[in-house]
Amino acid sequence: MGNAISVLDLFAGAGGLTQGMHEASPRFEVVRAVEKDRDAAATFALNHGEGVTYQGGIEEWLREETVPSVDVIVGGPPCQGFSTLGKQNAEDERNTLWREYAETIIRAQPKYFVLENVAVFAKSPQFRDLTQATEPGGILSDYAFEWDVLNAADFGAPQARKRAILIGRHRDMPDIGLPAATHRREEHVSVGQVFAGIPLEVDPALVDRRVEIDGRAHRGPWSSRELHIGRDYAEISLKRFASIPPGGNRFNLPDELLAPCWRKHKSGSGDVMGRLYVDKPSVTIRTEFFKPEKGRYLHPSADRAITHYEAAVLQGFPVDYRFAGSRTAIARQIGNAVPIPLGRAIGRHLVRAFD
Repeated sequence: MGNAISVLDLFAGAGGLTQGMHEASPRFEVVRAVEKDRDAAATFALNHGEGVTYQGGIEEWLREETVPSVDVIVGGPPCQGFSTLGKQNAEDERNTLWREYAETIIRAQPKYFVLENVAVFAKSPQFRDLTQATEPGGILSDYAFEWDVLNAADFGAPQARKRAILIGRHRDMPDIGLPAATHRREEHVSVGQVFAGIPLEVDPALVDRRVEIDGRAHRGPWSSRELHIGRDYAEISLKRFASIPPGGNRFNLPDELLAPCWRKHKSGSGDVMGRLYVDKPSVTIRTEFFKPEKGRYLHPSADRAITHYEAAVLQGFPVDYRFAGSRTAIARQIGNAVPIPLGRAIGRHLVRAFD
């Protein structure tokens, strides 16, 4: 289309950031996406066009293909090596993937780039190295960047998810800063607002499907709405769910329903086995949202964890967004995605820069 803004999406996942940018403006045109996870790459292709996605690691892609010149590069290198979840490992090889991201910038020479990551990225050695790379004599000395920790709820997502957002620019381009929040705290979109109309009852099991995407066989596809599927819970789990009041958690359970580890630990996170607050945004949707013992992932009123569909709604995915892979693989895609409202805000911000 005329006035198209060409985009290269690295570590593309299921396409949350690209979806948000497309919703911001049809001018964004993804010319290549790179995603290592087989099922996530298939999901990206289902929604943003076959033949666009390179399924493989960015280091392989850089060896095998010529990097196209584009207007914008977006992406979020894996963050598990320095995430606050689990044991931190500064030597995790995933922490070096920012260098491939930087190499792509050097080859593609974009006008702008967007890097998204966990909030603690700004305190990591990788952030320090990236900063040094943009200083005189560094490999990215032609670029400068601004960064901040943004909360997706401040941009209309029904989810409190804080992410480090870094927007870089070629030094020939205007400094645009970061997008400004669109929703004050009292205007945050709540779980109850987006769950209105979603049945409390879950659907039967998924109908088994197979599809070929970019020459590979995959399970699926299923739309977001088709993922309103429940689980078979043990009787003890159902008793626990029924004992937890609105807004409650494991601390509300009677002694006979406590797991042995909970009896020994009377303190700790209040989100474990917690119900989502109906009048607030949800907690961060992670990859194991279907396990109530992993966080505040119980439905506000139903005695079950939220479904894949409800998690996708909290991430902002459209009801007709299509997913490929097993239920566990799809949960990983949903949990790892950039909330679509945040991606939309970034997209609108970039369009104004090009205008």
